[in-house]
Amino acid sequence: MKYEKLQESMIREYETALREGEKSEATVDKYMRHIRQFVAEYAGRRIDKALMLEYKAELGKTYAPASANGALAAVNGFLRLWGWGDCCVKPFKVQKQVYCPEEKELSREEYVRLVKAAQEKSSERLALLLESICATGIRVSELRYITVEAVAQGKAVVNCKGKTRTVFLPAALQKKLRRYVQRKTLQSGPVFVTRTGKPLNRSNIWREMKALCQRAKVAPSKVFPHSLRHLFARTFYSIDHDVAKLADILGHSNINTTRIYIITTGAEHRRKMETMGLVI
Repeated sequence: MKYEKLQESMIREYETALREGEKSEATVDKYMRHIRQFVAEYAGRRIDKALMLEYKAELGKTYAPASANGALAAVNGFLRLWGWGDCCVKPFKVQKQVYCPEEKELSREEYVRLVKAAQEKSSERLALLLESICATGIRVSELRYITVEAVAQGKAVVNCKGKTRTVFLPAALQKKLRRYVQRKTLQSGPVFVTRTGKPLNRSNIWREMKALCQRAKVAPSKVFPHSLRHLFARTFYSIDHDVAKLADILGHSNINTTRIYIITTGAEHRRKMETMGLVI
């Protein structure tokens, strides 16, 4: 049934549709946040192209293009579900990034300082968690697949976004994880768990990582679980230079997503330019 006006009762069915479409939990959370904001702002209004153009214009005033496009993707999906596909609007055009801002890219040296800071705080679990993400490229939401059984086999079988892939554990990491499992007397299931035995969630990990920044002398703007995944991608690509293989390892469906991960910093870009010798 196609409604004439936007109603709050429509939100839950969209969430159900997202889950049935096997969207990741992070994607569902992000899309639902945008939808709730959209419905709260425009509830009772008649949906038409003019309203959507108004919404797009407001997004453009408030958010950077990439963030605004995330909101538009969520709302466009909502519109299509309820038969308003003809009201969908195009995303903002975003210029392709040539290099990554230095203030956002975590370097290898900074990563090492974070691990050492965790060790100094006697947080073996956190130090090993950082190494596990950075040495494998696994998503923080996929850490639950690093289980006692996976450690024994030297590989984790990850199911994410309707796809299954194998994540290998480097020998040195596998050795550390084995020792940790033995000390914690873990018999089965996820390795990284709370005191009550539940898998660590994203917010717990984010908070623990941020607490290391001052001791490690690393800018908080660089310290996120995903920053470790980016560091893995850049390091792997610097050795292999095979973006297609890297996409498979990271679990990306679109190779263009992988290209974002391997963008170098402006400083590195400048160093390369200096070596070109084109100033006579």
